[in-house]
Amino acid sequence: MAKRRRRWRRQRCCSSDPPLAVAAAALLLLLLVVVTAAPVVDAAAAGRHVVQRHLDRINKPGVRSIHSADGDIIDCVPRHKQRALDHPLLANHTVQTQPSQMPASASLLDRRQQLSRRAWQTWHHSGHCPRGTVAVRRTAASDVQRARSLALFGRKKQMRSPLPAPDVVTGNGHELTMHAIGNLRQHAIAYTAAEVYGARATISVWAPEIDEANGFSLSQLWILSGSFNGSDLNSIEAGWQVSPELYGDNRPRLFTYWTSDAYEATGCYNALCPGFVQTSSRIAIGASISPVSSVGGPQYDMTLLVWKDPKLGNWWLSYGDGAGGLVGYWPAELFTHLSDHATMVEWGGEVVNTHPPGSAHTATQMGSGHFAAEGFGRAAYFRNLETVDADNSLAAVPLDAIQTMAEDAGCYDIRKAYDDDDGRGGWGAHFYYGGPGHNTASCP
Repeated sequence: MAKRRRRWRRQRCCSSDPPLAVAAAALLLLLLVVVTAAPVVDAAAAGRHVVQRHLDRINKPGVRSIHSADGDIIDCVPRHKQRALDHPLLANHTVQTQPSQMPASASLLDRRQQLSRRAWQTWHHSGHCPRGTVAVRRTAASDVQRARSLALFGRKKQMRSPLPAPDVVTGNGHELTMHAIGNLRQHAIAYTAAEVYGARATISVWAPEIDEANGFSLSQLWILSGSFNGSDLNSIEAGWQVSPELYGDNRPRLFTYWTSDAYEATGCYNALCPGFVQTSSRIAIGASISPVSSVGGPQYDMTLLVWKDPKLGNWWLSYGDGAGGLVGYWPAELFTHLSDHATMVEWGGEVVNTHPPGSAHTATQMGSGHFAAEGFGRAAYFRNLETVDADNSLAAVPLDAIQTMAEDAGCYDIRKAYDDDDGRGGWGAHFYYGGPGHNTASCP
């Protein structure tokens, strides 16, 4: 009997061990899950916090917000509170609301503008910004999250060649430098090397197809001084671009860019970093442009003018007609070489080819996606190429002063020509350019 009681006590004791062990294991597992998951949750929250802090720096509070039909939100920001003035070099900067003088012109460009179909901005159908404010496209969290990194958001990827790079004043400039490192960017451009104080052109607007999510296609003018042999290249840029990575869609958009150190650390697109001072309540940099040209259909274009204020030295941008199209300016304080004058002007198209070496070329289109030989109604164009001289006067660029360059004419090409002004508004020095990129005939 005593033996049975001892056996029963042992069984009762030992039979409780498995539930205790299971409970302990479950508790340990729960602790491991909590401890392991907490850093993941904290990391995600920290990432969102970093993005939001960056957005708070970019998106200044507006007195009015306009919801555009294309999905953009345009904030009407008080002029003196805009992002540009956060730049340390502009701490004591007084906003110049008007240039001291517009460039004088002896051409018939204003009449030609009235006769042409003009591309404008989509958000204008939804509202307007009051006087004393500037129209700013609001940056969304999704815009930042598409970037390769927060540091690279809104900036061109710096692409220095390990090979000796030709100096920009030799007539080949940074375009060949970029081509020398794996066809990352390809161009079809016209350029002129001279002492200049600005440039103007009328550019047809298209919506080229983009092959990769991080690809882009743009058409622009460059105002340049300095060299790619070091890190002192100064560049002022404006035009239209299609960039799904930057904007989240395939619409052509007005853009600006600047750098004072060959794209290494300074500058950015639009108002995504301090620098470009906006003065317009009517024109939003980064906003979509409409309507756009179509093959065999109506052709829409826009006129861009960049020039140096002869008194204060700031570089102004005008979009459209005369003083009514003033957008703003790049302050003289931002630059070294361009604090004096430019040594080269370039006009043309650029695409990025992100396909790895040895694979098929990108099918990202430049311009209309058609080659230059197809001409008006099918190929994209720049017309009425002009530069600003030391007397702040616009003058047509002679055709023999314009050189052209395309790294691979089987993918994208360019053809220049001259159309005399016969009193009806000729095109002067102009060119057609562009192409489809990958094609079996000439761009495998």
